[in-house]
Amino acid sequence: MDQTKKMDESAFAEIVKEFNAVGELIRARQDEKQALIDEFNSESKRFFFGKISERTLASSVKKTNTELQKLDNQIRMTINKAGTLAAQAKRLAQAQSPRRFKATLSGIVRTDVKKRKSPKKKSSSRKKTYRKTKKR
Repeated sequence: MDQTKKMDESAFAEIVKEFNAVGELIRARQDEKQALIDEFNSESKRFFFGKISERTLASSVKKTNTELQKLDNQIRMTINKAGTLAAQAKRLAQAQSPRRFKATLSGIVRTDVKKRKSPKKKSSSRKKTYRKTKKR
């Protein structure tokens, strides 16, 4: 009789695999963001040296800001997904906490199981009432 709980290794491996994929996705989005920033910096330099007009730079500013916002949102969503996966992995790992056993003359006994106590009947605590005495 096996009383220890086996870990679902395939489920844990799937979570780890997905966690790695999420980490790579975060890294990829950060790389895209850095490339976008670098591209905008080069356009700013081109404007500074008079290669492009202010109007062209203004449209580039608008495009860059919307793209940065989109990338930030994607990164935030992916980070939230990573948190969810980490919580799943933690729950799965915590389910593996060791159970305590004790060897006795009659066999192996589990010692970490708490025995349920029978509920005690509560005594009814009624509030004392006092009669008002009439003045004569």
